[in-house]
Amino acid sequence: MTDRPDVLRIVDVDVDQIAQLLAVYGLELECVPDGEAIEGTFWGEPEAGVVGRRVVVRLDTPVHSLLHEACHVICMHPGRRATLFADAGGDDLEETAVCYLQVVLADRLPGVGGSRLMRDMDRWGYSFRLGSTDRWFTEDAEDARSWLLGHGLIDTDDQPTYQLRQ
Repeated sequence: MTDRPDVLRIVDVDVDQIAQLLAVYGLELECVPDGEAIEGTFWGEPEAGVVGRRVVVRLDTPVHSLLHEACHVICMHPGRRATLFADAGGDDLEETAVCYLQVVLADRLPGVGGSRLMRDMDRWGYSFRLGSTDRWFTEDAEDARSWLLGHGLIDTDDQPTYQLRQ
């Protein structure tokens, strides 16, 4: 793993806490053994995969990838969710809402947190107009926040509602 950016990976965190967080949304976390294929990965391994309401990872999967794909499932409308395999689809605004929600949910995971997740997103190569995930989140993400509020996925205090988009 020396050729990959230094980011938190599933092996570094409490998998049970992640599984519990996803379960609140009705999502299932599936951890496959090292060396096995990650079903439903769009970007290729070690990136997380999505199949319906299942998020598939290995121990070398980055935490930001798991949260990103889980947030896609949370943010998509039920019709897309029902047939989901690998490609979450959606438009640019939904994509930014996914990024915003993954930062919000990172604060619900001990040992992760939004600040660390944003640094990992930068290290992995996420790209925002203002140059960093943190600057985007604090200065330029009002459209993403409004989208999440409008779909009832966060409240006005940026707390998750633990609901799937309807």
